[in-house]
Amino acid sequence: MRRIEGARPARRAVRLYLFAMSFFLVMGRIADASVFLEDQTWTELRDRIKSGATTIIIPIGGVEQSGPAIAVGKHNVRAKFLAEKIAEQLGNAFVAPVVSYVPEGNIDPPTGHMKFPGTISIPVATFEQLLQSAAESFRHQGFKTIVLIGDHGGYQGSEQAVADRLNAQWKGSSARVFADLQYYKITQGAYVDKLQAAGISKSEIGTHAALADTSLMLAVDPSMVRQDRLSGKLGAADGVYGGSPARSSAALGQLGIDLMIKTTTEDIRNFVAKQQTK
Repeated sequence: MRRIEGARPARRAVRLYLFAMSFFLVMGRIADASVFLEDQTWTELRDRIKSGATTIIIPIGGVEQSGPAIAVGKHNVRAKFLAEKIAEQLGNAFVAPVVSYVPEGNIDPPTGHMKFPGTISIPVATFEQLLQSAAESFRHQGFKTIVLIGDHGGYQGSEQAVADRLNAQWKGSSARVFADLQYYKITQGAYVDKLQAAGISKSEIGTHAALADTSLMLAVDPSMVRQDRLSGKLGAADGVYGGSPARSSAALGQLGIDLMIKTTTEDIRNFVAKQQTK
């Protein structure tokens, strides 16, 4: 049988066309499903805001030492992961880019975590202005509830200060800033209680880069933890404070992750409900 000239290239072109169409359809569904602001086009955001998606979460992380076993980007990865889960639970919320430059102490002479390589610090005033400008941008775009969740204890006061300042300025408008400090307090309270109920002693739990902190990271992204460096005696000279990471596990970390997602989601819903009744 004589081969028809050009039939094979034509079939190949059809296959390529169908593949391309499938690819763009899949990518469109991915963009629709994503809660991250950065994954959207401006027209998609405009339409979603008009349809009622008027809550945006600003996750705040930081770059700091976390002992010899946890990568310095811990707070950024954790804040983004948790913000995504919270936004998905809310169903009408977006997640802003992670704020990764935060106050970490004096640079010269170095204090706190700045004594270790990898930590980045900025002045408190610069940090607060960054949060304020981001919130003002989102209000201008039509967002009504701007939520601050911070994964680091050192700047909780700044979160509240920015929220108070903007809410005073925006009095009479429909936009509000909610500094959900409970997000971080869980790691120092309810999560610790859960760990103790699971048989973990306070001498292990610690306050930084010890069991609680490391377990949270294992539950979020184990690739950020060098598990072969968890054993042995570690202390303040190593950047580990108040405990030992030796018995850290993803299962223990999940106790805290579940609490943070559930509690923060409820906090935001309650805040929005109160604003709607005013």
